[in-house]
Amino acid sequence: MTRYLLTRLGQALVIVILVTLITFVILHLLPGGAARAILGKEATMQQIAAFDHQMGYDRPLWEQYALYLRRLVGGDLGYSFQLNQSVTEAISQRLPKTMLLSVASTVLAVVVAVPLGVVQAVRRNRWPDYTINGLSLLAYATPIFFMGLMMIILFSQVWPVLPPEAPQGFTLAEVLADPAGLVLPVVTLAILTVAVYSRYIRSSMVDNLNENYVRTARSKGLSESRVIVGHTLRNGLFPVITLLGMYLPALFSGALVVERLFNYPGMGLLFWQAALKRDYPILLGVTLLISVATVVGALIADVLYAAVDPRVRLRAGRA
Repeated sequence: MTRYLLTRLGQALVIVILVTLITFVILHLLPGGAARAILGKEATMQQIAAFDHQMGYDRPLWEQYALYLRRLVGGDLGYSFQLNQSVTEAISQRLPKTMLLSVASTVLAVVVAVPLGVVQAVRRNRWPDYTINGLSLLAYATPIFFMGLMMIILFSQVWPVLPPEAPQGFTLAEVLADPAGLVLPVVTLAILTVAVYSRYIRSSMVDNLNENYVRTARSKGLSESRVIVGHTLRNGLFPVITLLGMYLPALFSGALVVERLFNYPGMGLLFWQAALKRDYPILLGVTLLISVATVVGALIADVLYAAVDPRVRLRAGRA
């Protein structure tokens, strides 16, 4: 088990370094450059050259990346001239709000998807299965920005029961002070996740319902509800554990669109605004944070999966 974890940690470190390298190269190869975006259209070539020299942008790309890694090891994510604050400060102000949105939508998605997946598996190839499957495919195929627009039109215009804009606040407490404003962003982000999770749970439940231990439990006279909830569902949730860790990139991409659509002051909106303004330090800092969170999430999922599945421990021991 220890060797398995050390191997995964080494792979995670390599992945994070590769993500920073690819993002760094792509951003610095974009036309225009950061100097023009910061100094404005009226800046002269001499001013741009002086700024590039001051920031080190006139050095070879490999040298710039080496300096970036050196600062990164020291905990310096850079400084945003567009926001006039450090990247660490900008992210720390917005990260709790994005975490609130992501956690709330994930909890809602799991609470809704688990019973839907169970119903599909138990009633497979019947009308409940076909109905839920059709709705899931429709939700999965619908772009999240279109889903959000429909939610705004339905619940803020046709039936004006919810505000069309997310809570505006500098702190997390100010955001939580307006829970009604969180409903539409959370539900919009959760709909796609429900469609994905319910399909995974259905597939896993169907596989487990055909296992010998289910037939043994039924032969012992256990009630069908106890067989489903106490035995099949517990084993059927294993793939969802892994999916929760691997779904972070998709969750952030959805949060980016949702935060922009509802003007929610989180990391997604910060990333969107930084992309429009060519704010390289912010783009690099957010990308690095998301890549680390994704790797850590996948690692935690692997550890949890190994803890509950003896076959993983056996394979790790033979590695």
